[in-house]
Amino acid sequence: MRIRFDRGTLVLEAEHAGEDPRRIPGAAWDEERRAWRVPADHHDSLIGQLADAGVRISDETHWASINGDWTTPVLRWYQREALERWEAHRQRGVIALPTGSGKTVVALAAIARLAVATLVLVPTRVLLDQWARALSACWPHPIGRLGDGDHQVLPITVSTYASAVIWAQRIGDRFGLVVIDEAHHVGAWCPVEILEMLVAPARLGLTATPPENSGVLVQHVGHVVYARQPEELIGDGLAPYVLETIPIVLTREERQRYREHRARFSSVYGPFIRAAPDTSWSEFVRAARQTRTGREALSSWRAYRSLLAYPAGKRDALTELLARHRGERTLVFTADNATAYAIARELLVTPITHEIIRTERARALERFHSGEISVLVSSQVLDEGIDVPDADIAIVVGGSASRRRHVQRIGRVLRPRDGKRARIYELAVEETTEVGYVQRRHTSADATIGGAP
Repeated sequence: MRIRFDRGTLVLEAEHAGEDPRRIPGAAWDEERRAWRVPADHHDSLIGQLADAGVRISDETHWASINGDWTTPVLRWYQREALERWEAHRQRGVIALPTGSGKTVVALAAIARLAVATLVLVPTRVLLDQWARALSACWPHPIGRLGDGDHQVLPITVSTYASAVIWAQRIGDRFGLVVIDEAHHVGAWCPVEILEMLVAPARLGLTATPPENSGVLVQHVGHVVYARQPEELIGDGLAPYVLETIPIVLTREERQRYREHRARFSSVYGPFIRAAPDTSWSEFVRAARQTRTGREALSSWRAYRSLLAYPAGKRDALTELLARHRGERTLVFTADNATAYAIARELLVTPITHEIIRTERARALERFHSGEISVLVSSQVLDEGIDVPDADIAIVVGGSASRRRHVQRIGRVLRPRDGKRARIYELAVEETTEVGYVQRRHTSADATIGGAP
C-alpha cells in the first residue's frame, strides 16, 4: 500500500494484489482525484492497522530529524514531572500550568528530547515573535515563521493559527511534533482542520486554563496529562502573593442609575430565561435584537455595565493604590478599552490595547521592563499572548466571572524572584452583579455565568 500526503490528507494507492483501500476505517473516495483519502492525523493509527494486517507499506510521508545542539534551561520539579507524564502518554496530551510557571520551557525540553521537526502553533503575532526568540535562544539554527508577513518553513517552524489554516495542507507531513500554545482555543480560535491536516504523531498542548469536557481537544491533541494550580507552585515556580478584594460604594446618583438600568434589563431577561432556562447569552442577544423592547434592554445592560466598569469609587481607589505603590511595577486590568483609555488619560499611565500597533506595544513593554515607566493598563491584551516583564502589583478594576481570565491575569505578577511577594487587588462594587463575578472567579474551577453577564 502506497501512502502519500496530498492537500492535507493521506492518499492511499494499492500496489499489490488484494489491497483494497475501501476496507480501511475512515477512508473516503475522492471523485475529483480518483483516489482514496484518509485524514492526515490518522497516519499513526493507519500505519499500525496496515502493519497488523500484514500489508506491505510504502510510506512517502516524511519529517526530518534535527540535530542535538540544544541548550535548554534546567527543569523545575513540576516541569520535569509534566514532561515525563506527557512522554508516558505516548507523547500526546495537554499540560496545564499557571501563567508564569514556564510552560514554554517544558515544550522546549520536549522538542529537544524528541529531536524531530516541529511545528509550534500560536494564536497571535506577538506569541509568534516570543516563541521564535525562545527557540533561537536554545537552538543555534534559523527558525521558520509563518505569519505577520513571514513565509519560511524550516525544520522548526512557528506559525499563527491563521497562517496554519492556509499552510497545513502543503506542509502537514513535514513535522513529527506539533506544539499547540494556548490549547484551550482548539475548536474555536484554533480550527480543528489544522490538526486534521498534520501527520505529526506527537502532540503537546499548553494552557493555563484547560476547558472542561473539550472533546475536540482530546481527539486531536489528547487528554490533560498534567496539571498544577497556582497555589501548588507558590515558593517553587511562582511567587507568594496576597489577594485583597476592595469593596466599592456607588454614589447616590450612580446607584439610582444602576438600579434603573438593571431593572429595565431584568424585566426582559428574567422572563426570557425562565421560559427557556437552557438559552445561552448569545441566543438571548440574537432574540432581543429583533424587538424594540429587547433592544432597549440590551442598551440598559450596556449602560449599567459601563457604570460598573469605572465609577467614582473605583477611580478614587485606583488613585490611592497607585500612590501607595508608586514606583513598583504595576499592571492595571479593566473590563473594556474605554476604561483603559480613561485611566490612561486621567492618571497619565501607559495603555496596552489591541488597537495600539505592535511596535508601540513592544516599546511600552521595554520601557516597563527597564523601569522607565512603572504602570501599564489594559483590558484584554495582557491577559494572554504577551510576555509581560516581571511585575509586582496587579489591580483588577473590572472583569468578568471567568476564572480562566482571572488565572491569566494574576499569573502576570507571579513570576518568582528572590524576596518577591506579589499583591493582587480586586475592586468590586457592593450590592451589584460585580460581587458575584468575584465570587465565581474564586470558587469555580472554570466559571460559567448562570445569569446575565
